[in-house]
Amino acid sequence: MQKRTFLSLSLGLALSACVSSIAMAQTTLRIFTGGQQRPDVMRKIADEYEKRTPGVKIEVEVGGATSEQQQQYLNTVLASKDGALDVILIDVIRPAQYSAAQWAEPLDQFLGADKDKVMARYLPAYREANIVGGKVIALPYFADAQFLYYRKDLLEKHGVQPPKTWAELQAASQKIQAAEGNPNLSGFQTAGAPIEGTVCTYLVPMWGAGGNLTDASGKLALNTAEAKRPFELWASMKAANVTPPNLAEIPTDRIRQNFQAGNLLFAMNWGYVWQRTQGDADSQVKDKVGVVPLPGFTADKAATCVGGWQLTVSSFSKNKKAAFDFAMYLSSPEVAKMQAIAASHLPVFPEVYNDPEVLKANPWFAQALPVVQTARSRPVTPAYPRVSEIIRTNMNAFLAGSKTADAALADMSRDLATVIR
Repeated sequence: MQKRTFLSLSLGLALSACVSSIAMAQTTLRIFTGGQQRPDVMRKIADEYEKRTPGVKIEVEVGGATSEQQQQYLNTVLASKDGALDVILIDVIRPAQYSAAQWAEPLDQFLGADKDKVMARYLPAYREANIVGGKVIALPYFADAQFLYYRKDLLEKHGVQPPKTWAELQAASQKIQAAEGNPNLSGFQTAGAPIEGTVCTYLVPMWGAGGNLTDASGKLALNTAEAKRPFELWASMKAANVTPPNLAEIPTDRIRQNFQAGNLLFAMNWGYVWQRTQGDADSQVKDKVGVVPLPGFTADKAATCVGGWQLTVSSFSKNKKAAFDFAMYLSSPEVAKMQAIAASHLPVFPEVYNDPEVLKANPWFAQALPVVQTARSRPVTPAYPRVSEIIRTNMNAFLAGSKTADAALADMSRDLATVIR
């Protein structure tokens, strides 16, 4: 009897120790994502990872509807060296900033001898964006670029072809708006609020006109006719009532909402918009949407901003290897396909664009790869937050009518000269 009691006690203690050991072996990782980057899809992907990796639990923290709001929060967390976050989703414009601030753990130590092989799989723009000073600072999560969304049903109704130039877009908008007689139907919208997207509202037409922020030697070059073209373009659109009077108040996702509600003819926006227009229960434009490359001043010379989101491992994470393993899973062709189907997020792997299931969910992806491959990067510099602030606030002031084109460009040039030398 004493032996049985002792044996039962021993087994009980052993079982308790085993359960305790399993509990201790559990690793909890917290990933930060923004509200606009489809955290619901991230949660589903994390659930799949948990099934495959029983010892790991993933918590998804969501914050901020825009890149600026997200980074404001992350500045506070990371500046205090808080280890609460393990993996962080960051805008493609930020790896250089994170590297300079030492907020991102370089991933070379984890990639080891496979570093070049792994990075070679990605689209060149994302491989280059995430390697800073020879070190891998982040891994690509999904690609992005700006496209022209349009009301396919209304263009067909009025015998109008998708525009290839800004002049064609303005003429098409005026024709259809007049014929429809709907005061709620706006012709065209692009980001105008003082947010990151408004940087592209300036750069896209400037690039399309053949201009650039800097010359061949890297010096600021805004004393050109091309640097004035964005102001001239948006002034013309406003005078023709193609853009709404409150364009300076419109952020990126408001454009999506307006388009989805059936109140917008043309929209300059990112890849995620497609799935929302087709899948959201309240969408008024399902099966009425077309997507083409953005127009240019001439049909053969258009431009677009490269976008997308990257995965970085926090320098202050207490589980860096586990965080890296999770980031590698998120940055895989399998997950790229899942995202493409569930959220119309553009893949960072060229081969995924041709996947039959991806094309069934996103027919326009068949023409998207060349656009993403030729999309242009905003300035790559640790000082990018200041560069962004200067461009978007001056562009916003012009769109709001509080600065003339000459004043906005002069102020932009003066302030950028202190950052870009």
